[in-house]
Amino acid sequence: MEYEVINMSMSSNPNFVSVVRLTTSGIASRMGFTLDDIEDLKVSISEACTNAIKHSKEKDFEIIFYIYEDRLSIEVRDKGIGYDEQCVEDPDLKNPKTSGLGLFIIRTLMDEVDVCTCGNKGTIIKMTKMVGVEE
Repeated sequence: MEYEVINMSMSSNPNFVSVVRLTTSGIASRMGFTLDDIEDLKVSISEACTNAIKHSKEKDFEIIFYIYEDRLSIEVRDKGIGYDEQCVEDPDLKNPKTSGLGLFIIRTLMDEVDVCTCGNKGTIIKMTKMVGVEE
């Protein structure tokens, strides 16, 4: 299956997350995503970027967009120390905290999510949204 790739290397400055959101919105709009799906994509990419900035402590991270005819897959790659996903508990939605909901939100909004922690070589969050799929 053919696809196009867009790579971005971003400074770990939270002020630049808006640039990634705008890029994501532009790509998704050209692909024919609905406004609701574009909002889901923007929230998800914001959460993934915020995780990379907050948890990796590195000066930059990478975003890769894989543009297929029927879906958009996005990888957010950092170079931090990684973590054990098994140790991350589901959030208590009856007593929510102000932080720690990022992956939960991403999993709720996206069609597919895969988190790969590569030991001391960082973490990759890969998320996919299908075009035109109703929930």
